[in-house]
Amino acid sequence: MKSIKVAFIGLGVMGFPMAGHLQQAGYATTVFNRSGDKADKWCQTYQGNQANTPKAAAMEADIVFVCVGNDDDVRSVIYGDTGAVAGMKPGAILVDHTTTSATLAVELSDFCQTHGMHFIDAPVSGGQAGAENGALTVMCGGEVSIFDRVQSVMDVYAKQSTLLGENGQGQRCKMVNQICISGVLRGLSEALTLAEKANLNIEDVVNTLKHGAAGSWQMENRAATMAQNTFDFGFAIDWMIKDLGICLDEAAKHGLSLPLTESVNDDYQALSNQGLGRMDTSVLIKALKKP
Repeated sequence: MKSIKVAFIGLGVMGFPMAGHLQQAGYATTVFNRSGDKADKWCQTYQGNQANTPKAAAMEADIVFVCVGNDDDVRSVIYGDTGAVAGMKPGAILVDHTTTSATLAVELSDFCQTHGMHFIDAPVSGGQAGAENGALTVMCGGEVSIFDRVQSVMDVYAKQSTLLGENGQGQRCKMVNQICISGVLRGLSEALTLAEKANLNIEDVVNTLKHGAAGSWQMENRAATMAQNTFDFGFAIDWMIKDLGICLDEAAKHGLSLPLTESVNDDYQALSNQGLGRMDTSVLIKALKKP
């Protein structure tokens, strides 16, 4: 085992394989998950250790990784008598992979600094497949010296990790990422709707366009399944609604209007209200096929 010990809090579809990569790479990894059966399964799969509280998981760790749902979920596992910071040793680093507000990132940075620890906000992109394949993109905010200490560890599940600036800038970069995804999916949804009405072969269209200026990850990986009415991949729209809400709140702080983002968010909310909240983000095409 390597000398650096780590803890990983949150074993959802992203955290489970990310923590697994750490253990397999030789970092002694202790996990915590609010649902104990997930932690049991992780330990059986990767032969790591689990703890009963975030505090206990963090006690011996040099780096504590968190990947949960939203701002409130992060606070619930970081603060309080059983929270991670209560167990972290002086000089340890807290890395939050959750997609949150930039406000929370600054809040956590200040909190860690007050307690003699360090903080990096580090939201990720790449979805479940990226986590499982160790091919995530990590967008970081924090101090250069602290980022340098964690980058090589994150490399076990990342194909790219970049420091964008001070704490909060990683989360702001993730907001830009989500806006781009939503815009691409809106364009792809409209394009595929036209292609279907015009009796074009979707596979031929994708194989032709993916090599040109219209090519994108979404086109290569989702166009065919969108045409097949299949939407059970990866990132659920209920999480995108959360993320786009964060984007719109940040935009408002800068006096910006984001009409496309607002429109897509409204469509996702309407789809969620129809019971499609657990479908992946490519289900946006259904918003154009209203009865």
